[in-house]
Amino acid sequence: MDYFGNLLALLKLEQIEDRNSFQTSLTTLSITQRKKNGNTWFPVHIKKTTIERGDYISVEIERSNDQEAIHHFKSGASVALFSNLGSVNHRIVGQVSYLVENRMKVMLRLDELPDWIHDGKLGIDLLFDEYSYKQMQNALLEASKSSKNPLIQVLTGERQPVFFSSATPISLDRLNANQQLAIEKIRSANDIAIIHGPPGTGKTTTIIEACKVLLKERNCQLLVVAPSNTAVDLLTDQLLKAQINVTRIGSPSRVTPELLHATLDEQISQTSSIKEVKKIRKRANQFREMARRYKRNFGKEERIQRQTLFAEAAKLIKEADALEQYATESVIKNAQVITATLVGAGHYSIKNICFEAVIIDEAAQALEPACWIPILKAKKLILAGDHQQLPPTIKSVSAANQGLKETLLEKCIHLYPQSGVMLQEQYRMHTSIMSFSSQKFYQSSLIAHNSVANTLLFPNDQPLQFIDTVGCGFDERDDEGSIYNLEEASFVLHYLSMLSTSLSQHYSPENYPRIAIISPYASQVDKFKALLEADPLSIYKDKVTINTIDGFQGQERDIVIISLTRSNQERKIGFLSDIRRMNVAMTRAKKKLVMVGDSLTLSKLPFYADLITYSEKEHAYYSAWEYLNN
Repeated sequence: MDYFGNLLALLKLEQIEDRNSFQTSLTTLSITQRKKNGNTWFPVHIKKTTIERGDYISVEIERSNDQEAIHHFKSGASVALFSNLGSVNHRIVGQVSYLVENRMKVMLRLDELPDWIHDGKLGIDLLFDEYSYKQMQNALLEASKSSKNPLIQVLTGERQPVFFSSATPISLDRLNANQQLAIEKIRSANDIAIIHGPPGTGKTTTIIEACKVLLKERNCQLLVVAPSNTAVDLLTDQLLKAQINVTRIGSPSRVTPELLHATLDEQISQTSSIKEVKKIRKRANQFREMARRYKRNFGKEERIQRQTLFAEAAKLIKEADALEQYATESVIKNAQVITATLVGAGHYSIKNICFEAVIIDEAAQALEPACWIPILKAKKLILAGDHQQLPPTIKSVSAANQGLKETLLEKCIHLYPQSGVMLQEQYRMHTSIMSFSSQKFYQSSLIAHNSVANTLLFPNDQPLQFIDTVGCGFDERDDEGSIYNLEEASFVLHYLSMLSTSLSQHYSPENYPRIAIISPYASQVDKFKALLEADPLSIYKDKVTINTIDGFQGQERDIVIISLTRSNQERKIGFLSDIRRMNVAMTRAKKKLVMVGDSLTLSKLPFYADLITYSEKEHAYYSAWEYLNN
């Protein structure tokens, strides 16, 4: 089977598995359970309705309760607005056009809203994401028809990448030697360049500088994308700080005035023609409202009048759409850099644009089919990421085993090592925290910058600790497939309360270190949240972040405590068998890394046996009994 035909087949397997899993969850779980899983807002109320482009009505929705609860809704997601009043479960399907904190705007393809929408007891369900799969499939089909495209030939292994040696090196004082090498690689590449950025090595800084150089030298337009909204927000924020004119397609996952101002919708709203668009849409809305008055039991004349009013409304909407399209094209044309998610790169506003370069950040977390959406718009591709950290989540075991788990970044690093530069100087971790990860994943090539190499929380503090719970009777339990260890969680908070006593001697509440407690298991995270909520020692509560390892990727804290959770006679370690997950976990800490776990269970895998040996050599190995007896 050909390259893209194989990818299409694997993507189909993943789509089927993903859809079945999602539908089972949606149809079998209660509203309360769906809310807990982050797939439902209930109750919600409608703030306002508006006529939009085409045959769409938008409703702005706000959730009333649980406003701090984590959810999976995002811009572009398919959703169902439903009524839970009475025995009939009414619902309308739509798409999220923007999402800000606890409000979202949903686009509905309707002439008018049904009566039940005003009866109360409304909620909104996240639906299976068919749109993203459709975008990926379309991109793969398009790529399969472009066999003579030089970039596609390189990426599929049919042609070697080309590098030009004529570019005169430039000196950038803000960058270290390896970062400058990465910039030179990008400048000289005709087809592809790779930035391999291990934790804390300034990958984002290098990307921003690369954008500045390309914009200055080529006077071109760039597309910068990433798999998640969070990653796109970070890139957008840094580009704005570099005084680059950015347009962000889609809604930011966090709300700041700067990020909102950078969005395509906001920039369109500031154009001169948009005021006229609003006036025209208002008139169209008035005609529609007049037409809707002829709702029941009207005669021939009334029917003609109703049709005339709807026709006039449609004519006005078409006029408004044309004006808005002009405004959109104007905004896009003036942007130096467009930012979007991988799927967002399929947005209509950039449909026919070919960019001088496309940069895919966090490429190690990107499903390859999704990468082809922006690649089709590229003359040159720059991949940035770290394949030694967590890969994209794949639901289908069959698809993963047949090759879908291998990312485009991994393929290109393997095929064309000459295309890549690995960043080596890291600016996050104490040397003791960094060294084991450097040995195991980066051929001992990482170097701690002087600003962090020997930085401690306070004099004589231990920057690295492995606290062994073996023999403590901290046995794991199973909560519907997610493991937790309540005794280990209680121990971690006991340890944290002891540590806080020392920290309070060196820090005021204002400059108290930021702390993260992370675990591979969601159930263990839930246990920590419940225990911390009930803990009387509140001095550090607002400084503590609790999350899964996967959810914490890309972040950092002064102190990181890893609850490894697994402790069983069979020595099963589940998620922890993917040592890239542990690489992510260990490299989040700046000044202190504390790992708590059962050495007997963990050391069945040589990686963890080596970790314990390393801790012993660093004089960082402790028994939990040393703390339990205090």
